[in-house]
Formats: sequence, structure tokens, C-alpha cells
Amino acid sequence: MNTSPCREHIAEPFLIASAPSMMAVLTAATKVAAGHSKVLITGESGVGKDVIARYIHARSPRSHAPFVAVNCAGLSETLLESELFGHTRGSFTGAHRGTIFLDEIGEMSPRMQALLLRFLENGEIQQVGADSLSARVDVRVIAATNRDLHTMVQEGTFREDLLYRIKVVHLHVPPLRERKEDNVRELQNVIEQVISFATDAALTVDDLPHSIITAAIGTVTRSRERRRQVADDIYDALVSGEYDFWREVQPLFLNRDITRRDLREVIRRGLRASAGSYRTMLSLFHLEGADYKRFLNFLSAHDCRVDFREFRSARPAPPAERPAESPLPYQHQPYAH
Repeated sequence: MNTSPCREHIAEPFLIASAPSMMAVLTAATKVAAGHSKVLITGESGVGKDVIARYIHARSPRSHAPFVAVNCAGLSETLLESELFGHTRGSFTGAHRGTIFLDEIGEMSPRMQALLLRFLENGEIQQVGADSLSARVDVRVIAATNRDLHTMVQEGTFREDLLYRIKVVHLHVPPLRERKEDNVRELQNVIEQVISFATDAALTVDDLPHSIITAAIGTVTRSRERRRQVADDIYDALVSGEYDFWREVQPLFLNRDITRRDLREVIRRGLRASAGSYRTMLSLFHLEGADYKRFLNFLSAHDCRVDFREFRSARPAPPAERPAESPLPYQHQPYAH
């Protein structure tokens, strides 16, 4: 494990985010970057707190100066004190006019917390063993932790005055399970694993880790179960008269509260109950006969039309019904309400 501080001039990290919760974090980080306020970034391990810290530095007025990262959990108290304050090019002096990132700040000992608090109050550095101040530096402090610092304050393991010094601005990075749209690190790990174990030039599903295949099967199963449940609920509401197709179901679909597949499942249930007759299904859903063409046009326009033939019984349909059941061409036209 590399526990030494990282001093570097960095470019803005490339971030991919589409989850609303993560977009809100990036928006706030962009606003915070323009100033010099201290920032506390919280979140579970692996959510990208260090990336957010680099993002803030790269967009700040200090971007031309060094970004120094220190893992507070990876060094003993003696080594951490030496790295931060103990020599001429310690972390704070090395980050002069730049940014210092204190990762896992919740792991600091009470003594180190006191030393950090003294620096945050006046910006003065006193080297280990020195009797006088060694330097005064101008750095921006960004801290991060996966611990609940407020609980630690109540337990007496973290200084309350230090918490309020580092928490001028608070950014909480949501866990990946709440923003699966952004699960990039896991994707990178899977790709590296597949490449490492693949034996052929072409990759197939069989090359994927077992956990991914199992999770995918579970996702598909849950998706199918959800569609069945939604379709059952809507179908029952239509048959009972609780729902009116145009008043409730159509708005649900147009507002994307239900999907095309959900609506197709409802239609399939209706065709199954009516032996493949759209006219009979119309009556089943308590729709007027005059709604027949409008109903079929709506389904066709939104690609929700289901082939009635697979639901036909062995008994031939009455002659008068056959022409009406022939598929209608796709039509673009406004619908009467």
C-alpha cells in the first residue's frame, strides 16, 4: 500500500455521471470550487470521494498549484505528524497555495486532531521538536471520511471544534447502489478481470464473472415480476371499472409511469380473456364501441399493438368479425379525448 503523500499538479478528472443525486453533487462541487472554503466530503468507501476532491481542486483558483493527498488511516501517528508538519517539504508546506486532501480524517488520533486544529486556526506550521513556528502557509483543506463524525463527537473520539473547522462546506457522495447509472468502477474491474482470464480473442457471456451473470439473471427476473405485477394491477382495475383507460391508463403511459412493455402485458391479458378479440376486450375494459378505432390507433401509434391471432380459439370467428380484426396500418393522427 502506498501511504506517502501524493504531490501533483492535476488536470480535471474525467467524470461520468447521469444519476440525479450525483449530478447534484457535481453541481455543488463546481460552485464550491470557485472559492477557498474548507470542504468535508463524506460517503462510503469506493464512492469516489478522492475524485470529487481532485475535481474541486482542478476547477479552483488554486489549480496551478500542487494537490497533495494524504491517507490519514495509512500512517502511524508519528509518521503522519512527520509527513504533515515534520520537515521542510511536509504536506502542508508542499501544498502552499494549493490544496491538501486529508483522506479518512476520522482515523486521526486525538493528538493529531489537536495539531490539525491549531493549523486550521492560524495557518502556522511548527516542525516536530521545534520550539518556534517554522512557517505560515496558505492551503485549502479538503477532508474526507466514511465515518459518521457527529457520532464520533458524541462518543468523544473526534473533536467537535475540529469538525466545525473542516465542515464549512459538506458534500455527501451517494453510494453506488443508489446510482447504478454511474457504476463505472465496477465496470472497469469487470473488464480487467475478463481480459485477464479470457482465452479467446472474442469475448462471450461465458467469460463474464459468475457474480455478474447471476446478478443479471436476478435483474431480468425482477423486471419480469414487476411487469407482471403492474399489468395485473392495471388489468384488474380496468375490468372492475376502477380505472378508465383514457382517464387513468393513457396518462400513466404518456407520463412514462408505466412502460410500453407494461401496456403490452395489459393488452395480452385482455386478449387472452377475450379469446383474441379486440372488440370483446373493449367491452371487458368498459369502453364504448365508438372507441374501437381510437383504441387500436393509440396502441399502433405507440407500438403497443399485440397480435391477436395467438389468442384465437380453435373455433372460427364469426364472419362479420374478421375484417374488423385485421391489423390497421400505422396512423399518425391526433386523438380525440
